[in-house]
Amino acid sequence: MAQNAENTAFAKPATRPASPNFSSGPCKKRPGWSASALETEILGRSHRSKLGKQRLEEVIDRSRAILNLPDDYLLGVVPASDTGAVEMALWSMLGARGVDMLAWESFGSTWVSDVIKQLKLDDVRTLEADYGKLPDLGSVDFDRDVVFTWNGTTAGVRVPNGDWIADDRKGLTICDATSAIFAMELPWDKLDVVTYSWQKVLGGEGGHGIIILSPRAVERLESHVPAWPMPKIFRMTKGGKLIDGIFRGETINTPSMLVVEDAIDALKWAEGLGGLNGLLARTRENRAHLDAWLATSDWAADLAEDPASASNTSMCIKIVDPWALALSADQQAALPKKISQLLEAENVALDINGYRDAPAGLRIWGGATVEPSDIKALLPWLDWAYSVVKAEFAAG
Repeated sequence: MAQNAENTAFAKPATRPASPNFSSGPCKKRPGWSASALETEILGRSHRSKLGKQRLEEVIDRSRAILNLPDDYLLGVVPASDTGAVEMALWSMLGARGVDMLAWESFGSTWVSDVIKQLKLDDVRTLEADYGKLPDLGSVDFDRDVVFTWNGTTAGVRVPNGDWIADDRKGLTICDATSAIFAMELPWDKLDVVTYSWQKVLGGEGGHGIIILSPRAVERLESHVPAWPMPKIFRMTKGGKLIDGIFRGETINTPSMLVVEDAIDALKWAEGLGGLNGLLARTRENRAHLDAWLATSDWAADLAEDPASASNTSMCIKIVDPWALALSADQQAALPKKISQLLEAENVALDINGYRDAPAGLRIWGGATVEPSDIKALLPWLDWAYSVVKAEFAAG
């Protein structure tokens, strides 16, 4: 493919992104990252040592401060990334009342499947929408528990705000915010459980998740006994009381202290930007560059149908050129794959083909670790790659 591209008449853009890493997870490391920046004193020590606990508490304290978390909310490090944190919430808290499950992309659909097929709850309403759309948020019943993703990582569609969430709700709101937190403003008074992992906007490593609990969530944990056996890594209570050590650095299972050090490094970098406001500003600038390009593109459009719900982290692009839409389904699916392969061969953009279960397209990460100048430099390369691939298709 790269050799064919060299033989075309299409001139390559003069400027390349300084970093080609635009993956939507794990995501680009912070600018200037080096393994040599990580503290290593804790390596080979117990996570339950005084030093080990201090390092875990440092992650908790720095995270709380950057997120402006209310004083009565709890934040803890848990096993198995965001997936583990979400499953912990579902298995520990659901079943006390009916639940509304919202899904408009693959991860939300996974939580629906787990609740229906694994927990086998009887009173479940599923509110779904196709990729690019949101379900009808006005039909959500907040007398019930509500489970949703704030930002659909594989669809590039987010809820625009928390105005649709009832202040006087009786149920809990359980929010998977892994590709939203540190990049979008979350209204804490509307959210009872929030989960995320370090490998998204912070550019951290995988393996560990974060769970945030409101006082209402703690009350549910201490008053509700699930009807099913509870795996050890999901248990947040003992004898009907919250195991509050989880939220003071006493993890349920053994964490990677190297990954913890990497998370501390990322949090310090975020503080250097000015905290949450600095992180938000970078993601918004990345989104603004993409929007300006899309406004003039004759072949690409955002997968999100409503600009108010378009993600500024997992930014998903669909191909709308009438020529491309006239191709067979297999050829349409091959187009973005060939574009991403061409850009990877040029070392311009890595890992930008759309998610495997999503509509054919491209997905570009715009989180805070990505330099806005790199997003800006990438966009002419998308035009170049599309022109090259289109010419190759036309030539047969």
